[in-house]
Amino acid sequence: MSIANLLSRDCVAIDLKVTSKKQLIQEMAQLILASETLKDSDLELRQIVSAAMERERLGSTGVGSGVALPHARLDGLDKVHIAIARLETAVEFEAIDDRPVDLVVLILAPSDAGGEHLRALAQVSRRLRKDELRARLRSAPNAESVYIAFTDDTRANAA
Repeated sequence: MSIANLLSRDCVAIDLKVTSKKQLIQEMAQLILASETLKDSDLELRQIVSAAMERERLGSTGVGSGVALPHARLDGLDKVHIAIARLETAVEFEAIDDRPVDLVVLILAPSDAGGEHLRALAQVSRRLRKDELRARLRSAPNAESVYIAFTDDTRANAA
């Protein structure tokens, strides 16, 4: 499973201005809904936000180092979809290291895609554990640079 197959170029946001976890999830869900891959979907914003916030109630998806990986399973999807955002100002996310987050990847999966969902979550998590990648994402001058850095399989698989 390649990250480039899950992330479309129009699902990358840089310097996103949000003030809360819920607003962040709403903005990222809108990116996915407006993307080429889901623009004709019957999925609604409130469904995505509700599912992701329900997952957050089970435990924060703030994984540390300023990174959060909110995720949800939903009816109406045919494959995993992701969006990535770099925030203008970090927001509180109840992360495991108590640091606010500024790099966020929202992962949406079909409700019946247990293995595929977990593989996508693991692959995204592995990438974002690398200090060098987080630094590249934080310093990228534009959304295209974020996309290229995040989907670069040669660097992601090194080490």
